[in-house]
Amino acid sequence: MQSRSNRPIGVAIAGLGFGEIVHLKALEAVQELKPVALWHPRADRLNQATTTTGLKGYQDWDGLLADPAVEAIVIATPPEPRVDLARRALEAGKHLLLEKPVGLCAEQVADLQRLAMAQRLSVAVDFEYRAVPLFMQAARLLAQGAIGTPWLVKLDWLMSSRANPERPWSWYSSRRQGGGVIGALGTHAFDMLAWMVGPIENLHALHHTAIRERPNSDGQMTPVDAEDVALIQAQLQRHDGSGLVPAQVSLASVARNGRGCWLEIHGSQGSLKLGSDNQKDYVHGFGLWIAQGHEEPRSVQADADLLFPTTWSDGRIAPVARLQQWWAQSILSGQPMVPGLTEGLLSQLACDRCQESHEGWSLPTRNPEGQIR
Repeated sequence: MQSRSNRPIGVAIAGLGFGEIVHLKALEAVQELKPVALWHPRADRLNQATTTTGLKGYQDWDGLLADPAVEAIVIATPPEPRVDLARRALEAGKHLLLEKPVGLCAEQVADLQRLAMAQRLSVAVDFEYRAVPLFMQAARLLAQGAIGTPWLVKLDWLMSSRANPERPWSWYSSRRQGGGVIGALGTHAFDMLAWMVGPIENLHALHHTAIRERPNSDGQMTPVDAEDVALIQAQLQRHDGSGLVPAQVSLASVARNGRGCWLEIHGSQGSLKLGSDNQKDYVHGFGLWIAQGHEEPRSVQADADLLFPTTWSDGRIAPVARLQQWWAQSILSGQPMVPGLTEGLLSQLACDRCQESHEGWSLPTRNPEGQIR
């Protein structure tokens, strides 16, 4: 292998939605990484992207994997094909950065983890909130004991992105294809809570599909079976092992006047609140407040060492670039990537439990006389 002293790692982007809009732009800010190729299964979309970027394009996955310039791959496809693409890439010796949810069930993620460890490859999972300055500041304050022992966690993530019933049917509308609010928001929420407070020990969920059909590409109404609302009660194991913390999580993608993302953590010596009503940006609009003892909440800014060196008008790019930087360092050092498949597996286990818990709900029925039975 050539010396890394003056040669960046060649990276391919698979998936040209978030992959092209965010990951590709973020790569420009990471000196250790260099975009070298694009992959997409549809020729017209691939040709459009290669014309714009000047990068080599592949429709054939095996052809991409055979390219010696491709040493690492960002897989930003929809969830359903992601696991097979990732497995084949790991078998070919490629480092990976995976969008989430990593797979459709925890067993798939565990299989990828075993393969990555056997191949000694770095796999990142794009839990990009871990790279946002105010989220990092909140985690730092909690680790420092700024609000004492956490007693209660409440996370409301109420979005309006799918509140319009005329929005077309897509993979997001299909549970089998990995769609739904649990995969879109729950994966981030469960990782966020595990990172800041502790991993989920117990969980019960109720979810609901408010918009039950959407128009497909031909204008025909098509059934939707992926949930767009999820109400979750959980217990988190504190990082210090001192006990369990009750947590309440409300997720929605159809809250027409939703208030965005708001996390509250109440502890023995105070409270912390982190949130934003900006539904279109990961960074711009977030605020962090802390109240210690009986004082009024006060605004807290991120420490200087947590600030982004570069920012973009699209706030999604900066945290993704930071996470890509961590990935590059993991590849070069051989050290485990965090967040990686360990974190992805914990999040997916919680998602699976949401589905299992919901399926276990049963409502009482009434006999013809109106009596509950």
